[in-house]
Amino acid sequence: MTQMRRVAGTLRAAAVLLGALGALAFGLAPTAGAAGGAVRIGIIGTGKIGGTLAQLWVDSGHEVMISSRHPEQLKDLAAKLGPKARVGTPAEAAAFGEVVVVSVPYAATPQVGHDYAKELAGKVVLDTGNPYPERDGPMANLARTKGAGPSSKEFLPGVRLVRAFNAINAGSLRSEAHRQGEKFAIPLASDDAAALKEAARLVSDAGFDPVVVGDLSQARKFDVGSSVYVKLMTAKELRAALGLSH
Repeated sequence: MTQMRRVAGTLRAAAVLLGALGALAFGLAPTAGAAGGAVRIGIIGTGKIGGTLAQLWVDSGHEVMISSRHPEQLKDLAAKLGPKARVGTPAEAAAFGEVVVVSVPYAATPQVGHDYAKELAGKVVLDTGNPYPERDGPMANLARTKGAGPSSKEFLPGVRLVRAFNAINAGSLRSEAHRQGEKFAIPLASDDAAALKEAARLVSDAGFDPVVVGDLSQARKFDVGSSVYVKLMTAKELRAALGLSH
């Protein structure tokens, strides 16, 4: 009986191996729907925030495509990131990602929503941008008045939008990931519960604690100029600062 169990176990292991090899042969990759599996992440705008997130997610086993309007300038970064990273145009990154990060100067956000509407439609999109009038012009004043959450929702129609990684600076994102002890928190806001769940997993994979603040209208609680903007806080501290009960 023991010998039979061993044989059965060996056959099951062989089947799993053959299945994996078959998937590789056909170029299949895990999807966001796979429990705890790797996710394909497209990054539109690979500056300090986008580049740092690419490194953190590659290190945690995800596949990323970094992009910019000049993708040839990203080849050295892709080589540093290793085999789970590739370079593309913004359109290619939008098409590649099961989850897409938009990390561009805020004034460029409407153009991203217009140019890549087809590729982004229905996808979870993490919006890291912040409106700065001195850089982005008058549109930034309007966005600050309305709130970046509702504004980005207008600029990026048809996506499952999450405000994320906009309230931390790139240096802290890089140096404080996976810190010992209590992790620092990343506030999130979205109108889509499932998108929030996916974003929260990616926040955790990047080495931080996700804190759901509310829907997109509540994203103003961690907008530029808020009391918690670019402040390093644990999840408990952030919830207390924002008066969150959960």
